[in-house]
Amino acid sequence: MTLEYPEDLRYLDSHEYVRLDGEIATIGITAFAIEELGDIVFLELPELGDAIEVEDNIGTIESVKAVSEIYAPVAGTVIDRNDMLIESPEAIADDPYGEGWLIKVRLDNPDDELENTLSVQEYRSLIEPEE
Repeated sequence: MTLEYPEDLRYLDSHEYVRLDGEIATIGITAFAIEELGDIVFLELPELGDAIEVEDNIGTIESVKAVSEIYAPVAGTVIDRNDMLIESPEAIADDPYGEGWLIKVRLDNPDDELENTLSVQEYRSLIEPEE
């Protein structure tokens, strides 16, 4: 199965992604992470107004196989969270890069927030075995 990794996103080696729109960052987890986890049964996310720093633990995602931490790729203040996924965590697998986003953050410093992230090519080389 070929998994999708949108070109307009930046990635972490811990399988989170970030999409920037001005000073607002949308954070989620990649299709690779979802496939590795399997059926997702529980999701914990930060509260609105929470301040987060790069690499902070910002939540937990639990599947029938494992529990994984979710890490912040950027620093800022949580301005929105996808409460629909808290009620129906399994829905994240349907559209991880669209309706399956986790939180939205107003960035502290939009100009240099992505310096610790990976391009789609760098992320692919990390997760795809050498041919």
